[in-house]
Amino acid sequence: MRLPSNRQCAVEGDGLKMDQAPPFRNPFVHVLKFTPLEKAKIALMTVTLFPIRLLIAAFMMLLAWPFAFLASVGRSEAAVEPQCLWRRLVDIILKIIMRVMWFAGGFHWITVKGQRALPAEAPILTLAPHSSYFDAIPVTMTMASIVMKAESKDIPVWGTLIKYIRPVFVSRSDQNSRKKTVEEIKRRAHSGGEWPQIMIFPEGTCTNRSCLITFKPGAFIPAVPVQPVVIRYPNKLFLPIYTPSEEEKKNPALFAINVRRVMAKALGVPITDYSFEDCQLAMAEGQLKLPVDTCLLEFAKLVRRLGLKPKNTEKVLQEYGNRARKLEGQKLDLDKFANFLDVPVSDMLRDMFALFDEHEDSCMDIREYVIALSVVCRPAKTLETMKLAFKMFEAEEDGAITEMELAVILKTALGVTHLSVSHLFTAIDAEDTGKITFERFRSFVEQHPDFADEYLYTENAASLSSRNLQTTAPTKTANGICPDFSPSDGTIDGLLKKHN
Repeated sequence: MRLPSNRQCAVEGDGLKMDQAPPFRNPFVHVLKFTPLEKAKIALMTVTLFPIRLLIAAFMMLLAWPFAFLASVGRSEAAVEPQCLWRRLVDIILKIIMRVMWFAGGFHWITVKGQRALPAEAPILTLAPHSSYFDAIPVTMTMASIVMKAESKDIPVWGTLIKYIRPVFVSRSDQNSRKKTVEEIKRRAHSGGEWPQIMIFPEGTCTNRSCLITFKPGAFIPAVPVQPVVIRYPNKLFLPIYTPSEEEKKNPALFAINVRRVMAKALGVPITDYSFEDCQLAMAEGQLKLPVDTCLLEFAKLVRRLGLKPKNTEKVLQEYGNRARKLEGQKLDLDKFANFLDVPVSDMLRDMFALFDEHEDSCMDIREYVIALSVVCRPAKTLETMKLAFKMFEAEEDGAITEMELAVILKTALGVTHLSVSHLFTAIDAEDTGKITFERFRSFVEQHPDFADEYLYTENAASLSSRNLQTTAPTKTANGICPDFSPSDGTIDGLLKKHN
């Protein structure tokens, strides 16, 4: 697989081209590289300064608890009452305490540019990019409400502080929680400024700040003015209020796309249609770990936008595998590829076709598409994908594949252009027959569960940056500060289709 050098930017939901091409770098992987001197500093500070900072931060949290507790006593959860003088004083005290806590944590000076709007002017604040728990700094500086998991309120000390800012809680045990959350946000947003502003991270997950991924539409469903807030270390920036047009009020997805474009322009970063689902793909725990520059994220995005992800995954993949095997490696052009998938030719299908047109000869091997689709649909089931791939490539007489065929299978499963498998193939083919079967491959994997680390990533270290080699990686689930509260069918693509 490859990302074509002349690749066109994908068309967004409003029919406009993206301002900038999506990044080739995986936005869900943090790559931290330290010099020996920096490593020495980290080691020294960990045993000297860090314990002191941690002690001060913990003390500030404990100091804030009684103020938050007293201010929350007797307060209604369903209604908001005018804030009396002593509660305003508590609000100021808590902001000071939290600021001292962040100062102790190393955030000595925080520059805020722009003017924060009043709740009546912009009931919702949208923050991006979301990259770490330190993004909670704006919450403590503004005491705005947030969307948070209901379980968080039961955490000692922290739960009391959370309840003080009157968050909108999402309950995982309640099947109707998403709908209730959206309704509660709409109720507060249309209160005329009586409720505190709601601060939302519309990306729904953490990224490495290299771009802005797809915004979840939940923050834009109320169809009220929002104030975009961009987070840049070492400062944050309040942008002018964004008032939705009549068309945007009717189409939350379009509203989200246009706000994202404004925020990306202010940050000077690209925008991409990668989403939280792509984060789950990138972080899936299978034997094969996707590299930083994998093409599979782009492929997954196109699968989603073209509606090609099957509901009955196993059945469809087996059917595709059988059909691909009968073609015996026959190359397909764009029209035949469209016929195979039973979809019309479109710009997005051309983009997908180009991923597999490695030699730029307007031909592709449909077996590679089936392998890539298997990885996207079941990223943690590496052996199932390999079994399917072996069936498509193996010879009739002995059910085995060659080293070249193994290279094609694995580079497609990893979404890379070049991959050397000589070391791995030699280790599996101990008898030097020049071929291996799936049974032999599976037996080898069972004996060497970390075979990719031992035989693939080390051999291809120069061209393949494995996620296993990264220092840190983002969480696989939406974080506790801002979970995904959008309706289950409220994806950007789904809402655009609904309104178009």
